[in-house]
This record gives sequence, structure tokens and C-alpha cells, in this order.
Amino acid sequence: MMKMQKMVIELMLLAGVFALSLGAIQRPDYDDTPNPEFLNPSWMASIPDDQLLSEVTMPGTHNTMSLYGGAYAECQSWSLASQLRAGVRFLDIRVRHIKGNLTIHHGVSYQRAHFGQVLEGVVDFLREHPSETVLMRIQETFSETHDIYGAVVDYIHRYAHWDLLWHSRLVPTMAEVRGKIIILQDFSGPDLGMRYGSLDIADDWKVPTLLHVNEKWMSVYKHLEAAPAGNMAQIFLTYSSGAGVFVFPRAVAQLVNARLYDYLKAKTDLNQRFGIICMDFPAAPIIKMIIDFQLTEVRNRNQTFSSDSRKSG
Repeated sequence: MMKMQKMVIELMLLAGVFALSLGAIQRPDYDDTPNPEFLNPSWMASIPDDQLLSEVTMPGTHNTMSLYGGAYAECQSWSLASQLRAGVRFLDIRVRHIKGNLTIHHGVSYQRAHFGQVLEGVVDFLREHPSETVLMRIQETFSETHDIYGAVVDYIHRYAHWDLLWHSRLVPTMAEVRGKIIILQDFSGPDLGMRYGSLDIADDWKVPTLLHVNEKWMSVYKHLEAAPAGNMAQIFLTYSSGAGVFVFPRAVAQLVNARLYDYLKAKTDLNQRFGIICMDFPAAPIIKMIIDFQLTEVRNRNQTFSSDSRKSG
């Protein structure tokens, strides 16, 4: 009897996946419409030059280029250019390696782009907004060559500029990386930038059914709670995204993003560092809320500095 009840609940939840996933939605926490509600293209201009990047709270997108392939593959609805203009500063790029070519994939789903187009898009954005920096995780997917280093370097030379990269494993200050791309290297080979594995990461992405969404949220919650007291010289990265055989990415995002929004709203006045918060289908208001953690802290720091200067003068 208990097994039958559990099966009925899971079938109802499975049906709920389709209900959650249908139709374009634009909420404060979740947006699967084609364009952001508003933009934040130059928000890093307010960060002091001497501030470590690891102290910055910033929005990111999981499977940044996954706009195609149906409900199981789609994780975003905005173009790369729109994500960057909306304020996203962490990109999760998955490349398939075939004979030196790097195409963008989410698993089997080809995303109608290649890595060169990603680089060109970021370079164009940074040229327009030189106060900003963009972190880019690069990972091989749907191919198992374990040898993408040479192809990545070739694409950088062809579609970007070598001196546009941050060439160090060390966490930089904002002044050191304005107008630059920071590659978070999730593949073998000589250093191209920082190593992805050097970050403090929570990425419990497996959500078998909607019954497991609470477990996913608790993973997000615990990592966000740890971030303010964590090593300030280490970048924290928390993925709010998730999916499973019976749960589409957008179904998880509709539920987890709402909890994330409420969590952050309750923390607004605490001036805490959360690091990178990486989402599926983020909305402009939640992006702005994440950005404002940094800006609020900077304003308070600048006010204190001004006050101290007046006293000493």
C-alpha cells in the first residue's frame, strides 16, 4: 500500500514537471522569456581596484549556452550577449572536441554555436564595458579525448587575444582583471588561468524527482551559509541548478530559484560575501539582488574611508 501511494505521488509530481515547464514565465527569481527585464552591464565599475575577486558576490549561469534541445537540455533562454548585459559574470561553457573543432554542447544536444563565437561575444562585451571581468569555466563534454588544451589555445589566438587572459593561478584584484577573461580550467594541460578545482564548489546537480528538490535546496543553503565565514582568498561557487531523468532543468529552477530569492532577500542588509551563485533561468531582479550585495558593501566601505579621512585631516 505504501509503495502504491509513493508511486502515485511520484506520478503526480512527474505530471507537475510538465505543468511547471510549460509557457514563458518572467518572475523576480525566474525568467525563461527571450530577454531580461532590465540590464546591469557595468556593475563591476563600483568595485574598488584593490578588492580581491574572491570577495565579490556575482551571478553566473549554468550551461550558459544551452538554449536548444528541448526541455531536458535547455538551461537558459537569453543569448550570451543578453546574459552579460544583464550582469552575469560567470559562464559555464561545455565544448565537444572533434578533430580540433570545439562545438558547444549540452550532452548530446548541439547548441548551434562553437567556442570561437563564445570568445568573440565575450571580447565584444569587454571592449564595450572595460570595467568588467568575465570568468569562464571550460569543460569537455560529449567527447572523451581528454586533450582539448591545444584546441582551446588555438581558438583563443583565432577569436580573442592572448593578452586578454588572466595568466595566473592566483586570485586577482579587480584592477588586475578589468577588461579580461579569467579561464577556470576544467581540463588537463599547462595553465591558461585559474584551475576550476581551486574553487570551493557545491554542485549537487542530480535531482531524480521533484520529491528531491528540498535536498537540492539544502545543499545550496548550506554552501551559501558557509561562504561568508569561508576563506576570503578562495572563490566560492554555488550551483542552484539541477535536473534528473524525471525533472527538467526549468522545473528545478522554478522551485529552487524562488527559495534562493527569498533567502537572499532576507540577507540583504547583512553585507555578506556569497561568491558566485550559478543559476538556470535567472531573472533580472535576482541578478540585481546578487549584485547589490557587493555594491552595498562597497558603499559602506567607502563611507567609512571618507569618514576616517576627514578625522585624520
